[in-house]
Amino acid sequence: MVRKYAAAAAGGALAALMVSACVSEQKYEQQTQQLQQTQVQAAAQQQQIAKMEEQDKWVVAGDLLFPPGGYQLSAKGKQALQQYVPRLQALQSSKVVVYGYTDNKPVGSALKRKGIDNNIDLSSKRADDVVAYFVSQGINPNIISAKGFGDTHPAAPNNTRQGRAQNRRIEIVVEGPAA
Repeated sequence: MVRKYAAAAAGGALAALMVSACVSEQKYEQQTQQLQQTQVQAAAQQQQIAKMEEQDKWVVAGDLLFPPGGYQLSAKGKQALQQYVPRLQALQSSKVVVYGYTDNKPVGSALKRKGIDNNIDLSSKRADDVVAYFVSQGINPNIISAKGFGDTHPAAPNNTRQGRAQNRRIEIVVEGPAA
């Protein structure tokens, strides 16, 4: 009788060991899958880093470039952009895009009287003015363009004065092999 209990206990221990081995194998499989997913994510991040390395991107505060509620570069704005002119003049086979952004405050009546109905229009006008300035400084007009995004891509929350100031910006992006 003792032998039966000992055999049963030994069989139970063996069964428990086998079950624990299965759980360990299952955990191993899960960890292997997690490792593979992490490797895929790392590869995607490396591709993104490589793409970013092909670009130069400069962000300039819109409040530095334009008068409040305006879309034409101020004298200080032109002076601030001048530092980018030599680098942009040297480019021949790259693409330069000037992106304009605003905060989420509605455009005022003065701008509406000038035909600017919304933040997309305002950001487009600002980006256009930056491009026109660069072209006037000798930048090849065939490689530079403008795009306005309005308040659709905020860099910071619009619920504070500081956040809105961060969102009023111009981004100058140089893409391609000469970036």
